[in-house]
Amino acid sequence: MDTYGSRRNSPKRARERQMVRQRRREGLSAVGEQFSQRARESGVRLPPMRGDWMNRARLFASDLFWYVTHSPQIMLGLVGIGLVIFLIFVGSHVFSGRIFPNVWALGVHLGDLTVDEAAQALDDAWANRIRLKMVDGDRSWAATPTELGMSIDARKTAEAARGVGLSGVPFGYGIRPVVAVDYTIAQTYLLDLTETTDFPPHNATFRWEADNLVGVPGTDGRMLDIPNTLEKLLDDPILPVLAQRLDLVMEPLDPQQRDPEPFLEDARAFASQSLTLSGYDPFLDQNLIWQAPRDVVATWLEAGEDGLMLRDDVFAPFLDAQNQSLNTPDGPQRFLDPRETRDSVMSALEAKETNINLRIRYRDTQYEVVRGDTGFRISRKTGIPYYLIEEANPNRDLNVLSVGDIINLPSRDKALPLPPVGNKRIVVNLDNQTLVAFENGQMVFNWLISSGIGSAPTSPGIFQVLSHNEVASGSSFTLCAENGLNCGQWEMYWFMGMYEVQPGLMNGFHGAVLLPNGAYLGGGNVGAPYTFGCVMSLDSNAKLLYDWADLGTVVEIISSEFAPQSDLGRLALQQTASLAVTPVG
Repeated sequence: MDTYGSRRNSPKRARERQMVRQRRREGLSAVGEQFSQRARESGVRLPPMRGDWMNRARLFASDLFWYVTHSPQIMLGLVGIGLVIFLIFVGSHVFSGRIFPNVWALGVHLGDLTVDEAAQALDDAWANRIRLKMVDGDRSWAATPTELGMSIDARKTAEAARGVGLSGVPFGYGIRPVVAVDYTIAQTYLLDLTETTDFPPHNATFRWEADNLVGVPGTDGRMLDIPNTLEKLLDDPILPVLAQRLDLVMEPLDPQQRDPEPFLEDARAFASQSLTLSGYDPFLDQNLIWQAPRDVVATWLEAGEDGLMLRDDVFAPFLDAQNQSLNTPDGPQRFLDPRETRDSVMSALEAKETNINLRIRYRDTQYEVVRGDTGFRISRKTGIPYYLIEEANPNRDLNVLSVGDIINLPSRDKALPLPPVGNKRIVVNLDNQTLVAFENGQMVFNWLISSGIGSAPTSPGIFQVLSHNEVASGSSFTLCAENGLNCGQWEMYWFMGMYEVQPGLMNGFHGAVLLPNGAYLGGGNVGAPYTFGCVMSLDSNAKLLYDWADLGTVVEIISSEFAPQSDLGRLALQQTASLAVTPVG
């Protein structure tokens, strides 16, 4: 070993270190002096020096660095220490099962967490932090992934994060979460979303500007394309999760008619005056009038492919307002049928008419049973044929009822299937066996009749003339043989059906009757119940009624069980109140 050389080199290295240190001191002193000189020239007053500890610290650090870089033994020692620290770091994560630092998923830092802890953190973020914005242009709707049928496999995602090892050092590593989509839930959500995403196209419309009706061009609509949106979601569900955004696939919808000009003159002719809508209630014989001013009428119109049409979205609120005006809290629930009303307005529009006749209808109701009620008695109290009440309450014995029971009553309109004739009305009083007919509010006929006997009574209620037959046949079980066969039939002249006792069996008006045994009844029994449910008049009177009563003429049959419903019914009751009543046999 050349110990001499080593000793000779030691003083040399020491002198080198001393010279470097001296040059640094001189350099620092020169810099300090220059800084002080500039400060004095600028008039800046420097604070007193607190010592040269900072310079000493810099020198110490420089010396240390020099020693380290010029000493292989120290360098190797430091590298060894760093390696040991690194191995300890790696080992601690490997053996503890923790994820290495700087690994992320769903914006959650998973570093230094166990797989279980990371899975819990991901589940929490999925449930509470992740929201998807579904976007259509400048419109957007927010939803949770769960609402959209998406679920995360948090454990698999956490295991994938642990599997990347040190890949996140030093720049970070993002894990694609393991996500699944339930097709049915996603489809259902999008179907529900269409209520807010979709809007229809609008055809060209019209409006008044001062005294000039002008056209408004039509606009496009939009409809959510559910199949393509689902396909986009299912192809790569990770993308909307990472972006927290799903761009909806929308389909534009073109209007039927964008240009209003071809229909402007027709619209101007129809909307230049107010419309009168007359609603008729055949049960109360009541007419209600609604006026629609021209400004309102113009908003109802739109241009269709072949002509002017009614804008349902604008007309419906007007109709709703009229329906609300029809009802009181304690009264019957009446309404104008939307389809019937719309068709009537469209017919008026095509014919360029300004007076529109509408029918007021009745809703189904319920009835609370009181003491003494049976199905038959409820029928006579409400004026609704018994078989219709049976149909409204299937699988229920209407002869076994308790106080407080609720039964369904069908709409009264079922007994008036034809358009009612508003200017004619027949009133039959079962209590005094009279018939009064009115036309335009004036009495035209008034005579005695015979109604049904106790075992086959005539039903009270509001009905209408349903048929005309100069000769019709009838029968009764009382005319059948003991085996129920070979039933005899009678013939009725000038028969007009008015209500069904049961499907296919109708009671009505008639005159003379030819009995099965050949005997002829000319109606001489009027004035007392005598028939099997029909209303019989003298044959000559029955002929007058037959020729006068149109199909659809309303028939109001009143009794002590069913009070008059109309003003004409009450008037008929007053005019015939003095007539003698023959007791029912």
